[in-house]
Amino acid sequence: MEKDSKGYPGESSIPREDEEPVVVPVEDSLDLHTFRPSEVKDLLDDYLEAAVEKGLSEVRIIHGKGTGVLRRTVLSLLAKHPLVLTVRQAGEASGGWGATVATLKSEAEN
Repeated sequence: MEKDSKGYPGESSIPREDEEPVVVPVEDSLDLHTFRPSEVKDLLDDYLEAAVEKGLSEVRIIHGKGTGVLRRTVLSLLAKHPLVLTVRQAGEASGGWGATVATLKSEAEN
């Protein structure tokens, strides 16, 4: 599978079940544009766990503006996720309504 400079799959790549999973670097933001909607729940779960393990207290999930379907999915998942304390829309400089910021529990709070 072709990957860009950050290790994300290229737009022309079509993942197959027999391929290795894509390794997403744990940073303070996660861009969902390159993932299929069916992958979002598991991806978000794994990302939030890794972010807490890394000691991040806040993360930004970039879902884009589009029709709002992915945004609603992300908000729903974050609202009931046990590692999330609060959820808010990102500021204009950070994506506005195309991104959501989640405050995370620390490892000690889990």
